[in-house]
Amino acid sequence: MKAIRRFTVRPVLPEPLRPLSELAHNLRWSWHAETRDLFQSVDPEAWAAAGRDPVRLLGRVRPARLAELAGDRRLRRRLNAVADDLDDYLTGDRWYQAQPEGLPSAVAYFSPEFGITAALPQYSGGLGILAGDHLKAASDLGVPLVGVGLLYRHGYFRQTLSRDGWQQEHYPVLDPNELPLTQLAESDGTPVRVCLALPGGRVLNARIWLAQVGRVPLLLLDSDVEENDPAARSVTDRLYGGGSEHRLLQEMLLGIGGVRAVRAYCRLTGHPEPEVFHTNEGHAGFLGLERIAELCARGLDFDAALESVRGGTVFTTHTPVPAGIDRFERDLIARHFGPDAELPRIETSRVLGLGMETYPGGEPNLFNMAVMGLRLAQRANGVSLLHGQVSQEMFAGLWPGFDAEEVPITSVTNGVHAPTWVAPEVLRLGARKIGAQRAEDALAVGGSERWDSVADIPDQDIWELRRTLREQLVLEVRERLGASWRQRGAAGAELGWIDGVLDPDVLTIGFARRVPSYKRLTLMLRDPDRLRELLLHPERPVQIVVAGKAHPADDSGKRLVQELVRFADDLRVRHRIVFLPDYGMAMAQKLYPGCDVWLNNPLRPLEACGTSGMKAALNGCLNLSVRDGWWDEWFRPDFGWAIPTADGTGTDAERRDDIEAAALYELLEQRIAPRFYERGRGGLPDRWIQMVRQTLTLLGPKVLAGRMVREYVERLYAPAARSHRALTPDTARELAGWKARVRDAWHGVSVDHVETTETTATAELGTTIGLRVRVGLGALTPDDVEVQAVSGRVDAQDRITDATVVPLKPAGTPDLEGRRLYEGHLSLDRTGPYGCTVRILPTHRLLASPAELGVVALPTEDTGEGAGVLLR
Repeated sequence: MKAIRRFTVRPVLPEPLRPLSELAHNLRWSWHAETRDLFQSVDPEAWAAAGRDPVRLLGRVRPARLAELAGDRRLRRRLNAVADDLDDYLTGDRWYQAQPEGLPSAVAYFSPEFGITAALPQYSGGLGILAGDHLKAASDLGVPLVGVGLLYRHGYFRQTLSRDGWQQEHYPVLDPNELPLTQLAESDGTPVRVCLALPGGRVLNARIWLAQVGRVPLLLLDSDVEENDPAARSVTDRLYGGGSEHRLLQEMLLGIGGVRAVRAYCRLTGHPEPEVFHTNEGHAGFLGLERIAELCARGLDFDAALESVRGGTVFTTHTPVPAGIDRFERDLIARHFGPDAELPRIETSRVLGLGMETYPGGEPNLFNMAVMGLRLAQRANGVSLLHGQVSQEMFAGLWPGFDAEEVPITSVTNGVHAPTWVAPEVLRLGARKIGAQRAEDALAVGGSERWDSVADIPDQDIWELRRTLREQLVLEVRERLGASWRQRGAAGAELGWIDGVLDPDVLTIGFARRVPSYKRLTLMLRDPDRLRELLLHPERPVQIVVAGKAHPADDSGKRLVQELVRFADDLRVRHRIVFLPDYGMAMAQKLYPGCDVWLNNPLRPLEACGTSGMKAALNGCLNLSVRDGWWDEWFRPDFGWAIPTADGTGTDAERRDDIEAAALYELLEQRIAPRFYERGRGGLPDRWIQMVRQTLTLLGPKVLAGRMVREYVERLYAPAARSHRALTPDTARELAGWKARVRDAWHGVSVDHVETTETTATAELGTTIGLRVRVGLGALTPDDVEVQAVSGRVDAQDRITDATVVPLKPAGTPDLEGRRLYEGHLSLDRTGPYGCTVRILPTHRLLASPAELGVVALPTEDTGEGAGVLLR
């Protein structure tokens, strides 16, 4: 019989066990081994049945068992010690509290998804896992962060396979009352609501659930409330589901509703109001509009409010391709903003102006969420050094006249939260060498350039650790593979072969990620016969574990999954290659440590960062990857292999895949497998172990989320907080007025004449050249601009590379035509073809970048003719 109503019955814990409830509702347990061990000891069978989720565990434990535990003095001592440890963690000073004054009082971090733990399935892939790791690392560092997201009632889909290997999607309903969440309520117990106005007089209501991530509160907005009509209730149904309007409403609720949720949380708890708002990808970009509306309600005009909001906003872009950005039709945006909908005091034209692609190559009728994010943020970054450069080129149209490298988008390379992703066995080995507290600090806070203590670990210990982790993965794979085949319709009698799948002594390669086409799930299948030879080599066999989800609407991605599954189903190789469905955090935490080599073969440069290889590296797994994302930045032959790329403009996609697949096979056959199976005098693979040691020593400290969050604090949050404080209502009005005046007058700014003291086409190294420039400033004054000489080597097209910028100084008074003279000197400090030019930029003390306004005045082609500005 089917129930007609569902209840959540919460356990009543005996008084001595009451701290278990607090421990269960603080998600620090997801990365704190002692807390997890404590919950496992409550009831090992129930712990496994509850999916290692403390909240579900406490709902399953029998009252008699709870009474028995309440009388267990040893358990009570353990419980009190773990509870005291959590209290110290939550209240004690950490890295952030030891920094000089001036850091933000609080930072609000908005993301459409958060991967904290498998027990809170609110993530689809790398963006969400990165956001979860950001929150955890901020907690470990003591950064006063407030996370903001949505609570999806169906989360992201669960994946199974049909008998013929086609991906099937399932959307289990999540009950917030069964999750590690509490509802945000007013002092009288009334649930807090945030409301958005919709066209036609409708209202979108949402309640706020609180997940406590260590020290960091995570606010999740949920539209499934009785006050909403059915369409509004479904807004937070699925992660990345629905059509354009559905996605727009999700992003309005995340951005606009999210700011309102933060305000309510701070009002109720006394948490400091955020001085900095961090937009993790464009989905949350509407938060800037809500903050503008707040300031307009206090008397600021739109332009001044915009400057104030920009000063305290950081925008992180995660996509290297325009197709990865949410874009909406102009009319859809116009319908949802203005007098009859949300933010009625802001003119719809001003809203549209922030996101329209009004630049060369853009589509002027599309509203681009990343473009809005960049226009609403004074500071922006990509997520690896290469991705920062790709982003500069991709968004260069917003800053016309500037070279791509001057586009004001920097980069902070992603990191991963080591306490979440490092296997307990690895952590215990480190703790034996340097002590538990030092090992915990090294992984959570970081700060060192090298982990030299790894050198003290004997080769035998490293190799035994690697085999233990590989053996655990083999057992995990067999269990998951058996469950998958039963879901595909196989009978138990058909599955005896699964006990022979994988071998704990065989070189194991892992490949797991989302399945868009650019990640090339099936590149390894390019030459199936050659792959079979690798898998079945009589002396140096290879085994491969593959996992990944295609987007529900991506049939081409599903075909890639099916192609891989069908190959892995082949009786000849199914003991050497497996596809595991339903890739998620729980699987990943076994997969990364158990692999010897982590494979990544995207189309360069389409991988923004790619953090899965970082998680593998922290467990002593070696990377085999195309030089894209983070691997392009940190690759060294000491600790991995780079797959050569064939990304020249003359290479078509088919030939490129052929070339790069052949390079992959070559590396596996000639270099990787031989090194793994090679044995030294002691019977150990000495050279392989040395690469593992180098991976841990040199890569380990780099790939930490603690390093990443410290960079955000020092390079982005702290400057944004200073800008926020500097942009008082008066200074914001001043800056907005100055920008308007400069833009209106810029047509009158010109470089009229350039001359140098060097009249020949050659000069000696070390020569100093005098430079005299006449410029027209029109209605502007010298205080409004900076005149610069830009010099450096030139390429075959006379483009300046590796440029040096020298400000020129005004000399004398304007001539009869109003032109002004600027002078300065250039030092020729490099040999070879060398050139210089002059430009004029706006300047103001409150600008974060000279390119901020997107205007520049350059010489015309004949301005410097005959002036000796190009030397060869």
